[in-house]
Amino acid sequence: MMNDRILVKTGGPEGERRSTGGILIPATAQMGKRLVWAEVVAVGPNVRNMESGDQVLFNPEDRYEVEVRGEDYIILRERDVHAVAARRLEEGSTGLYL
Repeated sequence: MMNDRILVKTGGPEGERRSTGGILIPATAQMGKRLVWAEVVAVGPNVRNMESGDQVLFNPEDRYEVEVRGEDYIILRERDVHAVAARRLEEGSTGLYL
């Protein structure tokens, strides 16, 4: 990865999700803008706030898709990430991250 870019992998099929009751909601269901969680796979040398294995929250419209060895990934800029969730941030957290 170059500069401030991060490579992330989303959890499941895009658009499909499950309700808390276990009902599958298809991608064709109309929804307002939703942010998406994904796992960080790789980070560029200038990324300051994330590491591999962290979960990040981003807008699915601000992305570039790429296929690497048959797997689909998304490339984001660090500034396009809205929140970071990581176990390492729990101790002594400044409250700036989820």
